[in-house]
Amino acid sequence: MKISKLIAMVVGVVALTAVGYGLASWFMGKPDLAQLSTDAVANNENYAVGDRLPAGEAKKPAAFDPAFPELQWDDLMPADWDPMAAFRGLDIAELQDNDPKAQQALDTMRKAWNDAPVNPELAGKKVRIPGFAIPIEQSDKGVDELLLVPYFGACIHTPPPPANQIIHVKLSEPQPAVGAMQAYWIWGELTASKFSSELGDAAYLIKATGIQPYED
Repeated sequence: MKISKLIAMVVGVVALTAVGYGLASWFMGKPDLAQLSTDAVANNENYAVGDRLPAGEAKKPAAFDPAFPELQWDDLMPADWDPMAAFRGLDIAELQDNDPKAQQALDTMRKAWNDAPVNPELAGKKVRIPGFAIPIEQSDKGVDELLLVPYFGACIHTPPPPANQIIHVKLSEPQPAVGAMQAYWIWGELTASKFSSELGDAAYLIKATGIQPYED
């Protein structure tokens, strides 16, 4: 599956930090990241970095509207798009301390992934998808907007995944207790819409009809 290979590649990219490049500057540009990282650990002890939510229905049945069928994260990637193309010919294990190729690899990845293409067949579809939340906008009443990502730690403990693996979610009503990296079901109409933030670029938007904690 593409997403499994993608997670493995992200973990490999994280290894680039061991050679002293890339993510150090990436983290320094995000003043709230340390707090988000702390909140993610404090709010969720059930997942490790890279963990995905099981596909299919949660063990505890929920009365989901059948008008919003479940969408798999792999389906958000066009079938002919290769997220690992930017790394062809690069052996991360061979990189040494302070190797300029490490920074070059990270820069290449970020550009390719920020411009990741969407699946045009999904435009306007009503969908339901589980993922991990990263709050980005909130009011006195709670969280208004968030990013939804497919695996624990994305954008906080690891670099952002490709834009077609990040969904910008606008909630119909503020939610008072959405913590960093908490697992949720989100459902609503999916559209292709570019959104840039300090935490990552999203290629999709869901104007959420509903949100519900994920229980496995």
